[in-house]
Amino acid sequence: MKELSISALNQSLKNKDFTSVELTEYFLKRIKKYNKDLNAVITSFDEKALNSAKLADEKIATGAAPDLCGIPILHKDIFCTKGELTTCGSKMLANFVSPYNATVVENFEKSGLISLGKTNMDEFAMGSSNETSYFGVVKNPWALDCVPGGSSGGSAAAIAARLAPAATATDTGGSIRQPAALCGVTGIKPTYGSVSRWGMIAFASSLDQGGPIAKTSEDCAMLLKCMASFDHKDSTSIENKRPDYVSKLYQPIDGLKIGLPKEYFSEGLHPGTQEAVENAIEVLKGLGAKITEVSLPNSKLSVPAYYVIAPAEASANLSRYDGVKYGYRCKNPVDLEDLYVRTRSEGFGEEVQRRIMIGTYCLSSGYYDAYYKKAQLAKELIIQDFQTAFSDVDLIIGPTCPSPAFQHGTKSDNPVEMYLEDVYTIAVNLAGLPGMSIPCGLVSKKPVGMQIIGNYLEEPAMLQVAHQFQNVTDWHKAVPGNF
Repeated sequence: MKELSISALNQSLKNKDFTSVELTEYFLKRIKKYNKDLNAVITSFDEKALNSAKLADEKIATGAAPDLCGIPILHKDIFCTKGELTTCGSKMLANFVSPYNATVVENFEKSGLISLGKTNMDEFAMGSSNETSYFGVVKNPWALDCVPGGSSGGSAAAIAARLAPAATATDTGGSIRQPAALCGVTGIKPTYGSVSRWGMIAFASSLDQGGPIAKTSEDCAMLLKCMASFDHKDSTSIENKRPDYVSKLYQPIDGLKIGLPKEYFSEGLHPGTQEAVENAIEVLKGLGAKITEVSLPNSKLSVPAYYVIAPAEASANLSRYDGVKYGYRCKNPVDLEDLYVRTRSEGFGEEVQRRIMIGTYCLSSGYYDAYYKKAQLAKELIIQDFQTAFSDVDLIIGPTCPSPAFQHGTKSDNPVEMYLEDVYTIAVNLAGLPGMSIPCGLVSKKPVGMQIIGNYLEEPAMLQVAHQFQNVTDWHKAVPGNF
């Protein structure tokens, strides 16, 4: 069962080859067996999942069940789940039980998918290695001494180890694509506003976007079809009709114009990663794609612009965690100021505190124009670069990460070096564009990913290229040996 695609699982459930209860039990057992080595899942919904699976089987028996009914899924612990812990990987919310479902969770439950539990993550989605979680580091199934990427490392590691067929994730500066690349799975960040952020705990509101992680592009397309919807409760939700994410998958890519940003194939890119991506590009050429060079001259501004804008928004969003209404509260505060100071000092980890301080500084009187305003101007230049490039090409392709997964602890003491892990992904969030990562090779027995970037609402073209590539390659079928 663990190697079947979501499409195959969906058909097998309809054919009654096995039941949703059997499928759910199978993955719950895998979580119990393997999670102790990975720390990818921090909350398991055993009883709730089996009850939901029984209801799904009843729907399937009627012959009128929607697609994906009965398929198990894990949720990143940033999505609120009614009656269950939603911790955001933080001590601050370690005891928070959500009174409602996030819209993403609600969409899946209405379609009959089975919530297996919640995946570990960098605290408040702040990190590129899944080493900042209050609940401990997540390990990469391909190399347990290495990071799985972040902040959605728990979701990516769980899919790579086949603990579930699918998982939800979020991407603020690459947090779906980067862990997908380092764990050898497929992940897609949709156009900003395509997936509701209601009930998705905020890090940086103008950049956060939910999306799926799964084994294949076809799986991601099916999940995104269920996941994406207009939501009047989310003021950033776009009202445009969502494209059909599935229908173009099976069309050839002959004649499709693909641009390679020269800035992405330069200093800082690991030679093995570059070779794997270039080999993948040759495969796309063989499928009929037209390859040309493009330039994104302001891409060098993406990291500094992001690390002003994102911390500034985090500073505002995380101000609500003060120990008064919910979440962690320090013991025996002497006054209100002491309550605020000690609650936030004790409840937030080092990386979250660092970003709050950076963001507050950038927004403070006298520094707003010098930092935040200039970062927003840089963001506009990055958007213009992409639009210029998309006037000549249909898609942009390059590496997802500069190198394969690195060992735990090697970059923890150097925040700038850690931040550069997202150097190829951040610009996509600043521009609000869709992007995805697919496995394209192994370097030193560790996966690397190829990033596909589309224009606004062009997810179908991205998924089409990814699916055609996966039709003629086997990188997405590779499984870490111990799982």
